[in-house]
Amino acid sequence: MEAEASRSAETARTMADPGGLLEDERLRLVLLCAHPRLSREAAAALSLRLVLGVPTEDVARLFLVSTPTMAARLTRARKRLADVRPDVPTGEALAERVGVVADVAYLAFTAGYAPGSGADPLRAELAGEAVRLVRVLREVLPEPVAEVDALLALVLLQHSRRDARVADGRLVLLPEQDRSRWHLEEIGEALALLRPLVHAPPAPYLLQALIAAEHAIAPSSEATAWDRIVARYDELLVLRDSPVVRLNRAVALAEAQGPATGLAALDGVALPGHRLPAARAELLARLGRTAEARTAYDTAIALCDNAAEADHLRRRRDAGLG
Repeated sequence: MEAEASRSAETARTMADPGGLLEDERLRLVLLCAHPRLSREAAAALSLRLVLGVPTEDVARLFLVSTPTMAARLTRARKRLADVRPDVPTGEALAERVGVVADVAYLAFTAGYAPGSGADPLRAELAGEAVRLVRVLREVLPEPVAEVDALLALVLLQHSRRDARVADGRLVLLPEQDRSRWHLEEIGEALALLRPLVHAPPAPYLLQALIAAEHAIAPSSEATAWDRIVARYDELLVLRDSPVVRLNRAVALAEAQGPATGLAALDGVALPGHRLPAARAELLARLGRTAEARTAYDTAIALCDNAAEADHLRRRRDAGLG
């Protein structure tokens, strides 16, 4: 029975990839999930859950929906692929699925770099696997794709800070990080990928990578070119307006033009979870609006399902507000 199962598995692999071009099992599975029967969002969500093992609640957070809603979407997606042959696409069909694989890698990296639940401040293994997935995707493409190069640069820049992001089991945000613990070789690789793309047409991963690069090349948080970062977020809003982009732009505005400007930019932003009230709390505290800041911190802590991040918010609240 085991021998028969082994032969069947080998036959399926040969049918799926007769040329042996896609030997990486995770990439093959993501490509299979990225079937035309599914929307880009459904394919990405299914890949995150089934291929990369991201918990359903964290997948839901990434897509800004409730856990029951995401669970129902995943069930529907699995049913739609129930009778699909396990054929890995090649040629034009492969090119059509590149965007989904890129989205999966980006979202998996986010789930590893900033976990929405659990006790860990960082899931470095998951983030590292997402980086590897982008590398493999880039290698199997018949010709370079600018957004894939930009995505690799983006995740490398973020991943280069992994050792500085945690100290004594606690989360450390960018302004307080020990930059001597950043992985300079990964930063160098990312910057080399970005140099030919600086004058390329704006695209979402490229703009995010250029923002991350500004942090990487700055000698300190205080010396960061915040005006350039705000300008990049303005470009990103044109291409992909979302509550997350608006939140990040408001934080950058606060650094460039002061906390009052950043707080005003948060008006009208609706985002589930703890990150919006956490940003409000920080800006309110900087403005000396202590009572409002404490309320916002308490709201953020109550909504935060990641133990390390909740602890970080408590320490910020207690240290800043007495």
